[in-house]
Amino acid sequence: MAQTRLLIGARKGAWFLDGERGGGDWRLTGPLFLGQIINHLVMDPRDPQVLLAAATTGHLGPTIQRSTDGGATWAEAARPPAFASGEPHGRSVHHTFWLEPGHASEPGVWWAGASPQSLFRSADGGDTWEGVAGLNEHPRVMDWFPPTDEGTPDGPMVAGIVIDPRDARHMYLATPTAGVLETTDQGASWAPLNENVRCDFLPDPYPEFGQDAHQIALAPTNPDRLWQQNHCGIYRLDRPGRRWDRIGEAMPREIGDIGFSIVPHVRCDQTAWVFPMDGTDVWPRVSPGGRPAVYRTRDGGASWERQDNGFPREQGWFTVKRQAMCGDAGAPMGLYLGTTSGEVWASEDEGESWRQIAAHLPEIYSVTVAPAL
Repeated sequence: MAQTRLLIGARKGAWFLDGERGGGDWRLTGPLFLGQIINHLVMDPRDPQVLLAAATTGHLGPTIQRSTDGGATWAEAARPPAFASGEPHGRSVHHTFWLEPGHASEPGVWWAGASPQSLFRSADGGDTWEGVAGLNEHPRVMDWFPPTDEGTPDGPMVAGIVIDPRDARHMYLATPTAGVLETTDQGASWAPLNENVRCDFLPDPYPEFGQDAHQIALAPTNPDRLWQQNHCGIYRLDRPGRRWDRIGEAMPREIGDIGFSIVPHVRCDQTAWVFPMDGTDVWPRVSPGGRPAVYRTRDGGASWERQDNGFPREQGWFTVKRQAMCGDAGAPMGLYLGTTSGEVWASEDEGESWRQIAAHLPEIYSVTVAPAL
């Protein structure tokens, strides 16, 4: 059977997790970068030998670690993401949060979303980075990204980057203070895309911007369909429309539609998965009632079904962060998630059943899929 490799970024390092679909054992390799915060660990699908890690150390600060031999050896980027000297708003990069390989037509291009909220681009495989002036120097940048560390435990960051597979110029960003932003000229200009996305925490519940987009994703077989897990619900948008539909209202009321991750099906634009968390009162960021489960829609969000076979039936107090849930291209599709309690869970049957394939890791920040080398 085909080997699968999961790339795991965690609060105190990174690991590879290798296994075979079909119920076999999984093998951990690591840690890499022990003691460093690894927010995102990603393979380049255009060149599987290239891996980038968004790393932060207490004494060296934020950087990008690069491998060009499938993870066997690593070197620090020659020029990591950083604001230019004399940055007018006094900002400095605290950490890189999201790494996104560029469009298939642009080998070597990478994008990085950082905290404070900002965007950077590399044209040489992640070795040197330049700020994207169209966003970082936008006339409304301080309105979209107010200079505060409040509002999210991990700090304000560009929380997701999505590129239209049909057009390298067309991109979306997920942000915690401006919601979704869109560009059609590869970052030279940006505009909010938040119509009908609710802000329960603002006086105007439906502003032009101010929403907290936890994660966005395109349906792989229909890039005109966007899925969003927001601070205030689950949404879907079908382009060229601009009005999001709150499909999370169909979730069970006792569960709600709050969470961090959303994963679309690799072959069906009607299907997606979420991992709900307790969004009541003080937002404890745990599974509702201590009973973890994935929820799946197979009709575009009109209805949702609970998938909890294999998860703890009680006393399961964990959740899944933005980058920590993903899927593969298998048939049936495999799903993988990493938890805040350091466990990795896998489903080989599109969520019908789950099993724990790793445990006792630090808090997991990201899980991505790569072919084993």
